[in-house]
Amino acid sequence: MLKKVLIVEDEPNAVQQLKRLLKNFIELEIVAVHDTVKETITFLQENHNPDLIFMDIQLADGISFEIFEKVKVNVPVIFTTAFNEYALRAFKVSSIDYLLKPIAEQDLHNAIQKWQSMTQGKVSPELILQAASLMKAYQKKYKERFLIKVGEHIKSVESKDIAIFFSEEKVTFAIDKDKKKHIIDFSLDALEDLLNPEIFFRINRKHIVSVSSIKDIIQITNSRLKLVLHQHEDPDVIVARERVQDFRTWLDR
Repeated sequence: MLKKVLIVEDEPNAVQQLKRLLKNFIELEIVAVHDTVKETITFLQENHNPDLIFMDIQLADGISFEIFEKVKVNVPVIFTTAFNEYALRAFKVSSIDYLLKPIAEQDLHNAIQKWQSMTQGKVSPELILQAASLMKAYQKKYKERFLIKVGEHIKSVESKDIAIFFSEEKVTFAIDKDKKKHIIDFSLDALEDLLNPEIFFRINRKHIVSVSSIKDIIQITNSRLKLVLHQHEDPDVIVARERVQDFRTWLDR
């Protein structure tokens, strides 16, 4: 009996490559291809039950992890992506493997072999160790220090010693725990991905704060929160209304 395969991918070339590679597995039948989070959620909610899903992570309308927040996925997933920073998160959902693009034929063969072993109840200790090893290898490493220019000198400032990052006229600044202001060669969008989320939180479009920098929290109008910081006297360090609940959760760990 043919096994049904769903492909979730927004790059036409990647879809064609995967289809070509899957032709070598006569027991597999591609039943659908979707390129958005929304379409995939609808497909799975309509009681379509594929046996295996190949899923890119960055789709046309968002990140594929959003699918798992909207619908229960009991189907094994093999993630395909050009980036490795999502690997650990992938293994926390239904993932059985994580293939980097362009997909190598041998890697695909190994992934399908792993899936077949699992569905036949033949999960070996070696496969378990392999998954654990992948998770460890791809575990996110956050930026530990920044190089900054001080006059004609260059110095290194550790991330843990920075109280707040903020943008001003398209320039990003950092205030350290000695209240010194530095120019940082990263946008806030880039910093949000580089910084340890256990320590830093983006409270609005212009500010990322360190948990240790918060001196006081004041509730103001429109369900927003104003922060008073130890190192930075700015009256506009305010948690955006749509971020308040996430901010409370971040603090209450």
